[in-house]
Amino acid sequence: MTFHLQKISTRHSGAAQDSFALREVSLSIQQGEQVALIGPSGAGKTSLLHTLACALKPVQGELQVFDIQPWHIASTERHRMRARLFLAPQTPPLPPRQRVVNAVLAGALPQWSVWQAVRSLIKPVEVDAAYQALMPFNLQDKLYARVDRLSGGERQRCGMARALVSKAEAFLVDEPLSALDPTLALQTLKVLQQEAQQRNATLVCSLHQVELARANFPRIVGLRDGRVVFDAANAEVSDAMIAALYQNSQDEAEVNIADDMTKLAVIDPIPRC
Repeated sequence: MTFHLQKISTRHSGAAQDSFALREVSLSIQQGEQVALIGPSGAGKTSLLHTLACALKPVQGELQVFDIQPWHIASTERHRMRARLFLAPQTPPLPPRQRVVNAVLAGALPQWSVWQAVRSLIKPVEVDAAYQALMPFNLQDKLYARVDRLSGGERQRCGMARALVSKAEAFLVDEPLSALDPTLALQTLKVLQQEAQQRNATLVCSLHQVELARANFPRIVGLRDGRVVFDAANAEVSDAMIAALYQNSQDEAEVNIADDMTKLAVIDPIPRC
């Protein structure tokens, strides 16, 4: 089993004692499973991914990763275990002056020695591996481009290419499609899913695009207010379940838009002398 959570609650650093990012979440994910996380903004999707990646320590409950309790072992052992995980944040941490080849090869850092890492910064090693990782994302022509010359969508795909050079056994991917058009979004998702399937790696992916989650993932977990609202096979997820998951957040969004329009309406457009 890749992940097992039993009544996990988490709190971000500096948050109030009663302010939880996750609330008593129980979840089990087998090796090789592909799971989509959906839910309104602030539902806890990112917090769950960071918890699975051992980047956010639970304040209560039991967490097992690869049948190991990561917060019950020494930090050096936990660091080695994290090398088996690949966490891709929504905004990839790509230094702007860095070349794309170096940015992609950073995905292999957990497997490299310090000497290999320093040497690759001076003169990139395994350049062909970076090139091959960029090809499925149609970015091979950007191999030696600077990261700050890439568009937002290109930077996002560059971050995904890191996963392909890693040796990770689990991909934890946060909103990988937010800066992509529909065609590129589907292509990027398929590359991640195929890579995970080929190496029998677990894929847990948070998505705002509910239609893509329902069309491409065999298992969907709905989150809201830090809790699991449903955890079901794709075929069992109904339109009513989706509507209930997002209903109030949609109402709140409409209220906020109405408030903004009201504020604009009362602004006097005629300049005063």
